[in-house]
Amino acid sequence: MIIFGKQVCLYVLKRHCDIICEIYLSKEVDRELFQKLVKTGKKIIRIDNKKAQALSRGGNHQGILFRVKEYEFASLKDLKEGKFLLVLYSITDSGNIGAIVRTAYALGVDGIVITGVKSVNLEAIARTSSGALFDMPLSLHKNALEILNELKQKDFTIYAADVDGEDIERVDFSDRKVLILGSEGEGISKKILNIADKVITIKLKREFDSLNVSAAAAILCYRMSNG
Repeated sequence: MIIFGKQVCLYVLKRHCDIICEIYLSKEVDRELFQKLVKTGKKIIRIDNKKAQALSRGGNHQGILFRVKEYEFASLKDLKEGKFLLVLYSITDSGNIGAIVRTAYALGVDGIVITGVKSVNLEAIARTSSGALFDMPLSLHKNALEILNELKQKDFTIYAADVDGEDIERVDFSDRKVLILGSEGEGISKKILNIADKVITIKLKREFDSLNVSAAAAILCYRMSNG
């Protein structure tokens, strides 16, 4: 797995040095950073920009790339030990997923379950989450109904975000809770809404279709983690 760009690489260098396998540099870095890279004991390889562009698949690598150990998804069993979980239902955009991972980690979410998709672009999520992916337990499951039923059996209260839900300012949230977020285009299916204990929404001050799902996630996670 390749990660690139100063922000995510510096995050991993500081907090998860053990997952670094190799370091690639296509530009000169300052002396202080280079010394930190040397201290990792990992192999440092000089590459040209063409190679860096290939490794980063055309992304803005900023001259620094790491090959890191493959990401290990968390098991649902491990996630059940937490108190506040997110379930992302059929959300495919890596930018949105990465932004949600970053926000969720900062606001105290214990784990995220991605459902309704076969795979995700972990390299992109690592980048757009600014490295928070490596601190946030992430699980991948195809069947959302099955996951939600398992969580209900573990006494989680299920909250689904939908435009027709109850204003979050009027909701008292349970101690053990799950927030379901759907894609901006399709939203959450009726089957999933029906299994939820409560449907909630963010009341907007002006008439507008909806918020970006990552922006909505930030507001909902903040409200749910503080009430």
